[in-house]
Amino acid sequence: MAIDQELPRNPYKNNDLSLLKVILLIFIPTTVLTSIYLLVGYAHTTIPSVILFFLLAMLFLFPVEIAIVLRASKKEFGSYSFRSAFVNQGKAGWKRTLIIGLLLFGFAGIMSITLGPLEKSLTASLSAKLAAVLPAYFDWTNLDHFRQYSGVSLLLMSTVYLILNGFVGPIVEELFFRGYLTSKLSRYGKVAPVIVTVLFSLYHFWLPFQNLFRISVFLPAAYLTWKEKNIYIGMVFHCISNIFTVISFLVALYAV
Repeated sequence: MAIDQELPRNPYKNNDLSLLKVILLIFIPTTVLTSIYLLVGYAHTTIPSVILFFLLAMLFLFPVEIAIVLRASKKEFGSYSFRSAFVNQGKAGWKRTLIIGLLLFGFAGIMSITLGPLEKSLTASLSAKLAAVLPAYFDWTNLDHFRQYSGVSLLLMSTVYLILNGFVGPIVEELFFRGYLTSKLSRYGKVAPVIVTVLFSLYHFWLPFQNLFRISVFLPAAYLTWKEKNIYIGMVFHCISNIFTVISFLVALYAV
């Protein structure tokens, strides 16, 4: 069964963005989000930090990324839509998309048990210094801190984390990064997915010590998404990976 989709073509011959503008589109919103997250988190710890972060992302970061895509579509195609995220995209079968997504997830699993621990050891000193400055409230690996909250708060956190990190976030980010921004760096050819992947990894200011791992697992997905002209590959892989992360977190949290 093929993915039914109109194949938008940009009517402008040269519609690329400068690399500087791409960097600004990525890092201004995430800087604002992370700053608000830290300021609010320092002042109020009544709800778990995971809820606070994803509520702020839902209220600010995701709408900004969507708005950029919608505005570009209006400018380029005459109406507000997601067409600017699907420029030069082709059609692909769901079966092939799912298989590739699962294979990429398997590769990510290998990286998590090989490169993950290595990166953790390399960044241990920096991580310890940051932990000495930031309250335990911001440490998503501190399960004992999370367990101090009520059962209702933890249930709400689990729901928010699963929905926003497992589905909403990955879909919005794939539309923005692998769809819109990658197409705006088309002059770089096959290097465009590399540039966008590195910038995507660095934009996670709230999780600053997993860049080697993120780049290693998202680069193959970004390249295949670009090569296959199928943004759904990135979406499937991203959603599966994030859902697995959420489930692993929740299993560890409740395993007492």
